Amino acid sequence: MKSLTVVSMLIFALPALAAPQPFDAKDLVMMDRVGDAQLSPDGRTAVFQLRETDYAANKGKTSIWAVSMAGGKPTRLTDAGLNANTPRWSVDGESLYFLATKDDVNQLWRVGAAGGEAEAVATLALDIGSYKLSPDGRSVAFSVDLFVDCATDAAPIACTKRRLDKPEDDKASGMLFSGGFVRHWDQWMDGRRSQLLVAAFNADGKLGQPKLLTGSMDGDVPSKPFGDDAEYAFSPDGSTVYFDVRNVKTGEPWSTNFDIYSVPADGSAAPVNHTAENKAWDANPLPSRDGKTLYYLAMKRPRFEADRFAIMALDLASGERREVASGWDRSAGALKESADGKTLYTTTDDNGQHPLFAIDVASGKVSKLVGDGQVAGFDVGSNALLIARNDLKHPTDLYTADLRGRNLKQITRFNAARLKDLRMGDFEFFTFKGAEGATVQGYVVKPVGFKSSRKYPVAFIIHGGPQGAMTNDFHYRWNPQTYAGQGFAVVTINFHGSTGYGQAFTDSISQDWGGKPLEDLKLGWAAALKKYPFLDSSRACALGASYGGYMVNWIAGNWNEPWKCLVTHDGVFDTRAMGYETEELWFSEWENGGTVYDNPEAYEKYNPLNHVKDWTVPMLIVQGDKDFRIPTSQGLAAFNAAQRRGIPSELLVFKDENHWVLKPHNSVQWHNTVNAWLKRWTSVPAK
Repeated sequence: MKSLTVVSMLIFALPALAAPQPFDAKDLVMMDRVGDAQLSPDGRTAVFQLRETDYAANKGKTSIWAVSMAGGKPTRLTDAGLNANTPRWSVDGESLYFLATKDDVNQLWRVGAAGGEAEAVATLALDIGSYKLSPDGRSVAFSVDLFVDCATDAAPIACTKRRLDKPEDDKASGMLFSGGFVRHWDQWMDGRRSQLLVAAFNADGKLGQPKLLTGSMDGDVPSKPFGDDAEYAFSPDGSTVYFDVRNVKTGEPWSTNFDIYSVPADGSAAPVNHTAENKAWDANPLPSRDGKTLYYLAMKRPRFEADRFAIMALDLASGERREVASGWDRSAGALKESADGKTLYTTTDDNGQHPLFAIDVASGKVSKLVGDGQVAGFDVGSNALLIARNDLKHPTDLYTADLRGRNLKQITRFNAARLKDLRMGDFEFFTFKGAEGATVQGYVVKPVGFKSSRKYPVAFIIHGGPQGAMTNDFHYRWNPQTYAGQGFAVVTINFHGSTGYGQAFTDSISQDWGGKPLEDLKLGWAAALKKYPFLDSSRACALGASYGGYMVNWIAGNWNEPWKCLVTHDGVFDTRAMGYETEELWFSEWENGGTVYDNPEAYEKYNPLNHVKDWTVPMLIVQGDKDFRIPTSQGLAAFNAAQRRGIPSELLVFKDENHWVLKPHNSVQWHNTVNAWLKRWTSVPAK
């Protein structure tokens, strides 16, 4: 009888234990992340990189997996401890190359397409940062950080290694600079540049002696901090390598003048500039399959990082160039070409989504292939597309479709078990009449467990950039579902300056940071309250990062009435100081119409510092101490301002994070701190 009672208790307890739980920060950091998907030469198999979180070790671990394009169970090809990344197929499809650490150096490796024992095919003294195989598979181009003056050395890698191996008795730590960058993103500069080299495979499959392709060019190939192998490419016959690089002689901290170069793949001649006439950004060279045309992306306005990337076609024989799809009012991403050479594929923001597009090369006609959610990556086969896709309720998984984007089929489900036991909020996009009568878009996410009869506190999220957007994607830092899981409704507005609504809309924020965007936020908040009666206007907090953090600081002195609390993460507090402190000076100079000394009035027009006397709302300030984009001094100043005003305020500093919070434990702490702040001031009981 006693045993039956115990069994009964267990039976009744199981449903409670298995009951779905609201999505939270720990769930966010533990999601498996699918990326860098590559289609096999025969089009039958996809390989990809999978990042799994080792929470105890406080880091992610990556490995290479494969899955049939027809679907089925994915298979791991590399051991998780190897931390393999960046998979690329061999030309014959029999093996895979990837990057992983060997003896504390990032090297190139190879493994059979069916798995097995992986072997390092490079034993360089320095890390390989990126790579691309030649069309015939006999050689590889790759990037390594080298001292520029080592370019004239017979062995530039060994030269750089000798310089890095500082003698033990040298105790001096000073760094002397004669120009910028002094530091960039989260790194102090030490004189090294990411340089492009090429090496042939020996008969044993190992890399032979490398040759330097970029010579003594004082620039990074690929660009830093986010450039990759999309910034260089072999010609179809393998005789030439194309790459883009910034012209640093014009002043790197205030220049966006990247150019496209070509260089013989054997390093026998100096690089040749193909876009010298354009003083703005030229990027992502893609030679056509027939070798006659070089496609690339080009901006038109120097020193403006958010200008529209147009798709250009350069006739390599005549030197004539034309814009493909000149009437398409979107900024293209990296390009890929169809097997028949008639179509180019790209992704870009578009009305709150990030779709995949096809562009007919001859006519310029643009077709949207996969519209909803975010296409985070893709590859193009002769008969099918491989698509990495996510949305506000689903992390990235892989899908297949035909070349017109039809018959979309999911072939991986890495987080299915986790998602089954989690509850997320439903979302809805809405539009309203914003500043200057323009149509502006936003969306609302309902809290988990939503009931139409109740009113809910609100997290009003303001995106960064400012030339960016809150879209239908699964974000790993600003994910609305983490707030919905805590009982908050979420409202966000894609104000003037956001991407995906045409270049004029994106341009409109420059020199108007506190103008039309603030009006859009006010009108969007009013429109959301009118449309969604479950939003509790008396229990709302505004929060944002980067430009979103700037706007929170601006709101604190110019629109503080609706808010019970504020959260500013790595936000600009003093626009004038920002004009001197940030590393990418072109950004502040474009956004304010010139330098601080030439146009000081513009920097003061929307400077949050000038309105601290009107601050009244409790504020949480978060700062990454390795953030060189918006330095720690900005966060400290905002905190001191709130403290001096006697406003309830807290400062959360991450000494080991940059502009983003990336480490798993730090991410959970960030979310827990922010959520506790929101609950404290909106009187939401702690769970």
